[in-house]
Amino acid sequence: MISMFGPVGLAGQVGPDFGAVGASVTLTMIVGALLTVVLVVSVAMLVVCAIGWALASASGNYQGLARARGGLWVAVGAAALAGGGVTWMNFLLRTGSSL
Repeated sequence: MISMFGPVGLAGQVGPDFGAVGASVTLTMIVGALLTVVLVVSVAMLVVCAIGWALASASGNYQGLARARGGLWVAVGAAALAGGGVTWMNFLLRTGSSL
């Protein structure tokens, strides 16, 4: 049966065609490597800022304490965005394939 929106029987077969993009496997590997780098740098920044926060707090340096605390929040935010981006994309791909 054909409606004005196309064949009705093919509605369950709609989904992204990752094979249509040239070198999609390479692109997937590059994105995965970049996400790994972001997470590693975020964890390293988290450790450095936590140490800086402790040292600034112990020495009474309130300006250094505020900067280290801000850096700590930036590191947590970057890690959350990198991890959340993957989760969000997987959710959208699963939802899109079931529409």
